[in-house]
Amino acid sequence: MRDERYEIVPIGWVESALVDPLLAPKQGPEGAPEAWLTFAPAVWPGLGDLEPGDEVLVLTWLHLARRDVLAVHPRDDARAPLRGVFSTRSADRPNPLGLHRVRILAVADGRLRVRPLEAVDGTPIVDLKPVIGEA
Repeated sequence: MRDERYEIVPIGWVESALVDPLLAPKQGPEGAPEAWLTFAPAVWPGLGDLEPGDEVLVLTWLHLARRDVLAVHPRDDARAPLRGVFSTRSADRPNPLGLHRVRILAVADGRLRVRPLEAVDGTPIVDLKPVIGEA
């Protein structure tokens, strides 16, 4: 690997009832709850056109993940054969970026209420992008 480094600055964080990654759903549609995305005041102007009903992709930094893992048992099932992390959605990976497709339920003073979101409380948000086209 090249020795270049890039800085990612969180723009907000997740406020969720989920606190333990081991107890959180693996994917949003698997029973993840509603959550708040709370943004730093410096980025509030960037939220200006978002409305309830919009679908967005939330990019997070999975701060509790291991960064030294390159192979995992999918879905933490020890009976499943090991697979390279880049062929899975495992949080454990060299750069633990999370990608979450959610629907905005409410917009309020630098905060978005969304669902479903499987990220745990305190997870840093690094970007937000609109969903364009079909899945």
